[in-house]
Amino acid sequence: MKFKDYYQIMGVPRSASQEEIKRAYRKLARKYHPDVSKEKNAEAKFKELGEAYEVLKDPEKRAAYDKLGANWKAGQDFNPPPDWEQAFEFKGGGFTSDEAGIYSDFFEQLFGHTGFRNTGREHFNAHARGQDTHAKITIDLEESITGATKTIIFNIPETDAKGYLQLKQRSLNIKIPKGIKPGQHIRLSGQGSPGMGSAQAGDLLLEVAFNPHRLYRVIDTDIYLDLPVTPWEAALGAKIKVPTPEGPVDLSIPANSRQGSKLRIKGRGLPSKKPGDFYVVLQITLPPADSEAARSVYRQMQAQLDFNPRLSLGLSL
Repeated sequence: MKFKDYYQIMGVPRSASQEEIKRAYRKLARKYHPDVSKEKNAEAKFKELGEAYEVLKDPEKRAAYDKLGANWKAGQDFNPPPDWEQAFEFKGGGFTSDEAGIYSDFFEQLFGHTGFRNTGREHFNAHARGQDTHAKITIDLEESITGATKTIIFNIPETDAKGYLQLKQRSLNIKIPKGIKPGQHIRLSGQGSPGMGSAQAGDLLLEVAFNPHRLYRVIDTDIYLDLPVTPWEAALGAKIKVPTPEGPVDLSIPANSRQGSKLRIKGRGLPSKKPGDFYVVLQITLPPADSEAARSVYRQMQAQLDFNPRLSLGLSL
């Protein structure tokens, strides 16, 4: 995917005010409108201009785009950083499913799968409820298991009296519900965009993501652990201690266990009405043959064990 320099497309500096961006768009839209323009590739340029204006006219999308930095060049290979939007509070304003394909892959990667998605049709009246706004929050697995209170700090893009973009820092204390899963939302009533007139403010919707964990991974409400075991523990069976987020538990490994075998500990996953389970995935780990004694043991196994792991493939040793 190639980077798009929306400021270059609009012909304005990164410091341009919202009014300067609007004037530049009007001028270029007249120049490249396919119905009247005689410019080469007018339709493609008009479409590109509309995409640039869609981002730069909106303080939230513009602030997030600016966060990518000024060192990117148009046409440069680009992938958005995984956490680029997490420090911002986002309104609607991205494309809807009916508009998919109007904008480029670059726009879609930045704004099509985040909180920038429209929450519904806007209603313009003197007392309209404020828009719901969106942000992301990243928590630890343990905070979902026990529940927690967390302070989040994010930036709200605003325009000053002269139309220039600025960021206002905001902080909120929020309660992390016990058992919340990645992709679920925490709704904070009245913490979204202000309403018009005497109407109430919208809500703030926080999409939950989990920080990577050094031991565990989560699938729905289940928690998985890749557990290294020795060949003799897998072959002969063993009783070992296994770490779980709520403390170690004793686990029996059946004899003749195979690589990738799953052992379930019921009810030790994420808490919910029907608690998830905890799965131990066996990873058989071979001792290194890094000494003469170790190599001697492997040679004895080779000589004494009649074992061909490729027999099912129809191959001999």
